[in-house]
Amino acid sequence: MRKFKLKGTVAQKLMEFEQADAREKGARPAGEPASESVCPEAKPDCSGLKVSWRTDTGKIRKSNQDAVILADGLFGIADGMGGHNGGETASRGLRDGLVRELQGKPASMQGLEEAVRKVNLELWEQQEADASLTGMGTTLTAIWMAERDMLIAQVGDSRAYLLRNGEMKQMTEDHSMVADMVRRGILTEDQAACHPMRNYITRAIGTEDTIEIDGYTVRRQQGDRWLICSDGLYGQMPKTVLNTLSAIEDPEEAADALLNEALTNGGRDNISLILIDDLNETAPETEADEDRREDAE
Repeated sequence: MRKFKLKGTVAQKLMEFEQADAREKGARPAGEPASESVCPEAKPDCSGLKVSWRTDTGKIRKSNQDAVILADGLFGIADGMGGHNGGETASRGLRDGLVRELQGKPASMQGLEEAVRKVNLELWEQQEADASLTGMGTTLTAIWMAERDMLIAQVGDSRAYLLRNGEMKQMTEDHSMVADMVRRGILTEDQAACHPMRNYITRAIGTEDTIEIDGYTVRRQQGDRWLICSDGLYGQMPKTVLNTLSAIEDPEEAADALLNEALTNGGRDNISLILIDDLNETAPETEADEDRREDAE
């Protein structure tokens, strides 16, 4: 994954680049999931959830710098940057650190954000102590399942989508140059999808000693399907295709279809995805729950 942490140059860069050419296309059958990208003691299936995941090096990269986070109630994608050594160190360090910090604890947004900040500092200190890791960092999109809510922590441009009642919605905002340009009205979403700077992120974990985290709390609903993925997936297909394939009833079939589509369309980056079907009927929300939700939002 070739991404860069931009500091004081974002506003200047936003005005320097124009729309790029459309993406190339290629073909290749889907590969097997890379087990080294997943927590070795992963226990992805929780009561009331059905989980499917895939990760693939892609057709261009020589190594897979994505890390898939699968633990009891904790799911996420970390997409590393900083070269073979740095990218893998950052994404896997984040994965293992979050599992260590959160396993066995009750789900809360405060707990999730505290864990991300702690692991961010650890990765930053590791980078400072080892010159070979200079420039390393990683994105994070993580979902921690609470009794009534899905708690989301977001840094970078991996994404979480929610498919509910036949409608798919992106639940996170990218921290990237082109996303900033879309929010400013400089680019449309279609233009951003093929912009030459689409892989440049403005926020990443491990690049500084402190980190700003976007947190989202979403009420669980029976029948929801969540998709967490790296840009190597959503960047390789139109939104309409992503929506259609994500809605395939069998999650294993949907996961295969998504991976194959990304590879067929070029597979220019590492590709990782998790599909989570929420089959549990959650308890009714009380007045106290509603108050806490309003405070969180």
